[in-house]
Amino acid sequence: MNLEEKIAELKKRNQLAEAGGGEKRRERQHKEGKMSARERIEFLLDEGTFEETDKLVTHRCSDFGMAEQKPYGDGFVTGYGRIEGRLVYLFAQDFTVFGGSLSETNAGKIVKIMDLAAKMGVPVIGLNDSGGARIQEGVMSLAGYADIFLRNTLYSGVVPQISAIMGPCAGGAVYSPAITDFVLMVDKTSYMFITGPDVIKTVTMEEVTKEQLGGAMTHNETSGVAHFLAHDDAECLSMVRELLSFVPSNNLEEPPRKPCHDPIDRADAALDKIVPAQSNLPYDMKDVIHAVVDDAYFFEVQEHYAKNMVVGFARLDGRSVGIVANQPAMLAGTLDINASIKGARFVRFCDCFNIPLVTFEDVPGFLPGTAQEYGGIIKHGAKLLYAFAEATVPKVTVITRKAYGGAYCVMASKHIRTDVNYAWPTAEIAVMGPEGAVDIVFKRELDGAENREAARQKKIEEFRDRFASPYVAADRGFVDAIIQPHETRRKLIQALAMLETKRDKNPPKKHGNIPL
Repeated sequence: MNLEEKIAELKKRNQLAEAGGGEKRRERQHKEGKMSARERIEFLLDEGTFEETDKLVTHRCSDFGMAEQKPYGDGFVTGYGRIEGRLVYLFAQDFTVFGGSLSETNAGKIVKIMDLAAKMGVPVIGLNDSGGARIQEGVMSLAGYADIFLRNTLYSGVVPQISAIMGPCAGGAVYSPAITDFVLMVDKTSYMFITGPDVIKTVTMEEVTKEQLGGAMTHNETSGVAHFLAHDDAECLSMVRELLSFVPSNNLEEPPRKPCHDPIDRADAALDKIVPAQSNLPYDMKDVIHAVVDDAYFFEVQEHYAKNMVVGFARLDGRSVGIVANQPAMLAGTLDINASIKGARFVRFCDCFNIPLVTFEDVPGFLPGTAQEYGGIIKHGAKLLYAFAEATVPKVTVITRKAYGGAYCVMASKHIRTDVNYAWPTAEIAVMGPEGAVDIVFKRELDGAENREAARQKKIEEFRDRFASPYVAADRGFVDAIIQPHETRRKLIQALAMLETKRDKNPPKKHGNIPL
């Protein structure tokens, strides 16, 4: 074979690899509203930057007639490229080849790029579209999954790991995305579950559709497994790019900083009136966030889940920050099981990757009720406390209104190493609300009063003025300053600039034992 023939042979094999499962199967993907694996990579990465690895790998299975079907690439496209000029490693499962199923060899392709990503200190992105383990390979396929799970775990907190679910993801396939930092799902075309509807019907007699069981909205709204909901492949991939713009490439780097054209000292007078005069009336904490951050832009995470807690990314003077906020417009901003888990997971991600935390607090306490107690609110609420206490990144808290009881301690209080704590004049910091406190502290006195309700209202006002205010906390140094709401943007930016060189650490240990 001469040189020209050798080059022709290489071109032929490359073309076969790029053809995947063929034109008909790709057309079927398009009809379902899905891009092909290679189209997704092309859309996600900066133009012309993709470099493929292991393009000519084939499987080694000879059972069940598999020896006659050995497509190049074996159903997975792996490699590296750039997003906004930054290096990333990625894999895309090609559903047109054996339903994107995982084999021993294509698992090896993923393991290889994960190991390289960890050495280079760059993010790993998985574009998942797979029927799960390749049944014909049996335990070899399962071993491949376990090899991936191990690396998901070892590299957690070392490099960002992002999973885009862009088709089916079932059985063992769901564990890898579950370990990664963020899960994105596409509405109507993606789903995740451990066991499918047919198995559930056989075992428990429940009838449920794929969409109800593990669709994008189910996991964004009900289970909290997913962090983002996209309406098509293009939006999903754009979200991945947007997400990466807020996070560093690894745990030793600082987050990217962008030029800021929004004035640092911009004051929004509307903030001075945003908290209602009556403390039992709601307002939207997202209005506070938008008024304070650069260009009013807030990239919310888990928008549809546990809406009494708001988390997401924003920028302050171009610096990336993680925002954690109670939402008084939902369940009065109380902390419940789901909100605690949502907040804790986000706080720990930010701490892993050197992203400062800004907390907006308006919390009347933990949500009461047997469902919460039986569900383990004590344990789950402790997760949020643990996450904030453990975090060593710069931490700044703004108490806008209520900060009651244990929830005050949990929401990045001064006592768990928060660096700068501000309170608005509308802040109410106490063990509990004035009404409940008066009923306990003055019970005997009120029971003997001639007009009990009038006496009670008087005591409530006295208690509110004396204790349910920011001034007692300021007197003790538990808040560093009481600020006017319209000053919040400037104060936060100044605090974060001051904290830019912060260094803190936890006692030496193998790892802590977070209450799981």
